[in-house]
Amino acid sequence: MSVRTFLTDTESVLGSPARNLASIVAFVLAVMVVSTLAYMAAGWSFTDASYMVVLTVYSVGYGEVRPIDTPYLHAVTMGTMILGCTGMILLTGALVQLFTVLQLKQILGANRMHARIEKLTGHVIVCGFGRIGLMLARDLATAGAPLVVVERGPERLAEAEALGYLCIAGDATEEDVLLAAGIDRARVLATVLPDDAANVFITLSARNLNPALQIIARGEAPTTERKLLRAGANKVVLPTHIGAERIARMILYPASDALSSAPDVARTRHDLGELGLDLELIVAESGTAVANLSVGAAERLAAGAFFIVQIRRGDTRITRPPSDERILPGDELMVLVRDAGTVARKLCTTKVEVRVGRNRF
Repeated sequence: MSVRTFLTDTESVLGSPARNLASIVAFVLAVMVVSTLAYMAAGWSFTDASYMVVLTVYSVGYGEVRPIDTPYLHAVTMGTMILGCTGMILLTGALVQLFTVLQLKQILGANRMHARIEKLTGHVIVCGFGRIGLMLARDLATAGAPLVVVERGPERLAEAEALGYLCIAGDATEEDVLLAAGIDRARVLATVLPDDAANVFITLSARNLNPALQIIARGEAPTTERKLLRAGANKVVLPTHIGAERIARMILYPASDALSSAPDVARTRHDLGELGLDLELIVAESGTAVANLSVGAAERLAAGAFFIVQIRRGDTRITRPPSDERILPGDELMVLVRDAGTVARKLCTTKVEVRVGRNRF
């Protein structure tokens, strides 16, 4: 019989440890309340009655508070002894049962999680479950990518387990912890701790344990990027730098930023990014090079730097516009770019002469 089966059978026969404990505590309290009232019915004060009950139930043996010299008091005292001591014995047993079951469940849960991790291959290891680690794990899980979270903080570890992630409790700077996470079989390791020194150390350890591993590291200080790359990271992400770029983009190109936030094109932009392409949403301002030109003429001016895939004119959407479709001032152009949108923005927003290849406009 397995330990799991034993626990299940035990709970089915004896009941839930928590419910048993609650029932026994209620029984002991009821005995103490009834016994106290019984002593008070014999003329004792509440203080003397409750003190006598506590001494009797806990078998302290300090002696009688008042003389027990009547058959009524004898009966009350005997009943308190029998029921109170029985309740305390049951209470001790319930506590032992509860702690034993909880400990066994914790051990079984850890063993089961380790067994699942040992079966993984080509998975992602996320070191650190802070704000970035939480978002990263969520996106990976949404995409169906197998992952293991390495976290040493009890609260964050409990949060990761509650979300259903496979977790390893420990310090990711220790090689044994990385080995327990299956680093020798992993495809990617992302170390996203807010401590640059820890990320460098984890990168060094991970590269030593798995030379073929792709390592993505987080850096806080700009000077850390070079250190992480030298330590073996394939890519370095600087959240503060990315945040500053995003804010600047929102200020300078609000239309493009709105496009990047649209969920229906997020995956398309990701796929295009793998090819070195991107989508931009740019307004064709009056007096610029593309205003009043046809789509074909505007694309020829750009010398292949961008292609117009949609024109947004008020509530109208012209997808895959024909080459003779005229671009009106104020039109929003969704363009496919391959140069970070530099040429497209110049064509649509600059009213001075701009040179693109051999073309002048």
